[in-house]
Amino acid sequence: MTKWMRLLALLSVLTLVLAACGGDEEGGGGGGGETGGGETGPELASYDPAAEGEGELSLIAWPGYTEDDWVKPFEQESGCQVTVKPGNTSDEMVNLMRQQGGSLYDGVSASGDASNRLIANGDVAGIDVDSFPDYMDVMESLQSPPHNTVDGVHYGVPYMWGPNLLMYNTDVVDPAPTSWDVTFEADSPYAGKITAYDSPIFIADAAMYLMAHNPDLGITDPYELTQEQLDAAVELLKQQASMVGKYWAVYTDEIDGFASGDMVVGTAWPVNWQYTKAEKVPVEAIIPSEGVTGWADTWMMSSNAPHPNCMLKWMEYTLRSDVQTQVAEWYGATPSNTASCEQLNADLGEDAAAYHCGDEEFLSSVYLWKTPLPTCGDDRGDVCADYSAWTNAWTEIRGAG
Repeated sequence: MTKWMRLLALLSVLTLVLAACGGDEEGGGGGGGETGGGETGPELASYDPAAEGEGELSLIAWPGYTEDDWVKPFEQESGCQVTVKPGNTSDEMVNLMRQQGGSLYDGVSASGDASNRLIANGDVAGIDVDSFPDYMDVMESLQSPPHNTVDGVHYGVPYMWGPNLLMYNTDVVDPAPTSWDVTFEADSPYAGKITAYDSPIFIADAAMYLMAHNPDLGITDPYELTQEQLDAAVELLKQQASMVGKYWAVYTDEIDGFASGDMVVGTAWPVNWQYTKAEKVPVEAIIPSEGVTGWADTWMMSSNAPHPNCMLKWMEYTLRSDVQTQVAEWYGATPSNTASCEQLNADLGEDAAAYHCGDEEFLSSVYLWKTPLPTCGDDRGDVCADYSAWTNAWTEIRGAG
């Protein structure tokens, strides 16, 4: 066994011995935590600044999340040499995290449509968030969000978040759009040059549009869809598929598509918008009247991480306000650490308004990605379509293009 696994085994034995001694006193050391049922939860991995790193760190990350500007200083400080496997979709990240029993990679920058799957399958470790000195500065709504906290156990630390915007070429799309209708409705004048995100989770964008334009469907959450509601979203997306010139999953594909003129309107991440503008393409991005979906990403550690100390050091490092500011300014996303906002605002001036740094009200208006589950989040019970149904539906939609 690895040094880490031997340590966990020893801690487990000590816990059993202490329990056998009959101590009814509350408290005790870190490690287990309480679950929602009051039973002892899983052992929690804690950051220890004095712990020696293993010298290596292997990550799965969204492109743009692990640039040399902040990775190299981490390597120098920690002695952990970082290697990164880019993950272009949440499905790809989940599959990578499960290779070789989860022992191939130390951690992943998981979005909400991946994180709950990783937790449910036991792929990621519980984390003692109180061991990170910067956690107190995390936005309140991201300290224990349902996409990374289950039964009171945290499974990672928050990183960047942001909305899925409507980006358009201002020279072509006239008048300026105010609704997603220019991407969904059959009479769109931009058919053939519309783009959309190539993932089953994009079904939620169609469901969000239907919430506003077909209220009789009764959709209250774009990720909690009955079969009837899912079918309606699928039909809308099939209609859109006939007008999509090209879908994108790798964010640079959209940048290239707008630069070439093959794409003129569609959903975009902030980083796509930022770097498309840098290519001197006349683009703007808005939040349409129907609202936006979005994502809040979490650094999660594999349950079988080969270099757990280096991963915990990385998690502590990425929570720091100066690091999150640097990532935000490079990537165009928003920090989870509210202490980043002052420097971000000072650096970007008026442009910082688009980040909504520390803005709880704005974040609450974003429909953050989460894994569709059979159990609806209300009194309907187990009548919602799960992620496998969404995956099958997406295959059907893509075949309609």
